[in-house]
Amino acid sequence: MENNFAFIDSQNLNKGISEDILGKNGKVIFKGWQLDFAKLRVYLKDKYSVEKAFLFIGYIPSNQSLYTILQNAGYLLVFKPTINYANNKSKGNVDAELVMHTILEMPNYDKAVIISGDGDFHCLVEHLNKVNKLKRLFIPNHNKYSSLLRRFSPVISYIDLLRNKLERKS
Repeated sequence: MENNFAFIDSQNLNKGISEDILGKNGKVIFKGWQLDFAKLRVYLKDKYSVEKAFLFIGYIPSNQSLYTILQNAGYLLVFKPTINYANNKSKGNVDAELVMHTILEMPNYDKAVIISGDGDFHCLVEHLNKVNKLKRLFIPNHNKYSSLLRRFSPVISYIDLLRNKLERKS
C-alpha cells in the first residue's frame, strides 16, 4: 500500500467551489456549494492512500472552532498569518509554505496529491511529475483555474465534479 501525502491550498479550494461563477453573458455557469472536509479526507485516504493531509490555511483567532473540526477530521493544519483589509476581508497567502512542506516532506511519502488551481504551483507540480512523485493534481473548479496547469491533464481531477460525494448536507 502506498504512503501518499496531500498538500491542500485551503483558500483556493474553498473559493473555487463555494463562489458562484458568471459566464460572459452574466449568467451563473457554476453555483457554489459547501465542501464537507471530513468527506474529502476519507475520499483522499480511500481512493489515493493519503496517510497525511496538510491543510495550509490563514490563521484567524476567531476561527478556532473551525480549526478544531478540521483537525478532528484528520488534517494537519499549517497556519499562515493573515493580512486584514479595510473591507473586513483577510488573506493568508500559503503558497510558499505549501511548496516548502511538499519538498521537505518528499523523503516521507511515496507520492503527493496537490489540491489547488493556482498557477503559482506550476513549478512544484512540474518538479513532482519529473521525479515521479506526483499522484494527482486536484483542481477545485474546472471552470476557473490557471492555464499553466492544463499541461498536467493526465493527472488532473476536478473537485467540483465530485460534488455529489463531497458536499456538506445541511
